[in-house]
Amino acid sequence: MLRFKICGIVSLEDALLAIDAGAYAIGFIFVKKSPRYIHPESAKKIICSIPPFVQTVGVFLDEDPTTVKEICDFCGLDMIQFHGNESPEICRSFMPKSIKAIRVKDKQSIEKIALYKGCVRAILLDTYKKEKAGGTGESFDWALAVEAKKFGLPIILSGGIGPDNIRDAVSIVKPFAVDVNSKVEIRPGKKSAELIKKLRDALNINDRKKQR
Repeated sequence: MLRFKICGIVSLEDALLAIDAGAYAIGFIFVKKSPRYIHPESAKKIICSIPPFVQTVGVFLDEDPTTVKEICDFCGLDMIQFHGNESPEICRSFMPKSIKAIRVKDKQSIEKIALYKGCVRAILLDTYKKEKAGGTGESFDWALAVEAKKFGLPIILSGGIGPDNIRDAVSIVKPFAVDVNSKVEIRPGKKSAELIKKLRDALNINDRKKQR
C-alpha cells in the first residue's frame, strides 16, 4: 500500500479525516508565518486524541534547534521535517527522526541530497517557489524526482499532489511516500472531506474508519 502523509493539520476533525482515508502520517506545521501554523499545545491535544500507529510529523523552517527539540519532546512527535536551509549537521543531531525537504528548481537542486546522506531518514522533494517555502500547490518536473532516487535515500514526493494527479505521480516516480497538503483543502488549514475521499479512491485504499 502506498504511504501518504496529509500535512497542514490544524484540527482533530481533519486529523481523523486523514486517518480514516488511510494516511500513514499527519503533519503539523510549526512555522508561525504559515497559514497552516498550529500552536504546540493544540498539536499535542490532537496527537493525544488520535489512534496509535499513525506517524506524527512536525514541520520546521530554520527554527532554533533548541526550540525544535522542545516542541518535539512536548508534542511527542515521531518525525521532524526540516523545510528550510538546515545544515546536514543539524539534521544529523535529530536522527533518527530527521527528514530533509529539498525545494526542486532544476537538476542542480537534487545534487544537494548527497550532502544529507547519513544525516536524515528520507528526503522530501517539494516545488521551488521564491516567495513560498511550501504549500505551493504546484508540481515540478517528476523526472528530477526519479533521478533523485540515485542517492539511495527514500524519496517522499510533494508539490501539488492531489486526487487528480496522484496516480500519475506514483506511476512515474514510484516514491517511498507522497505528501499531500493544499490540493485536499477548502482553504489553507481546512481539509475537504470530499477531496480526501477522492484521493483515497484514486489510490484504492480501504477506509480505516471501522478499525478505530
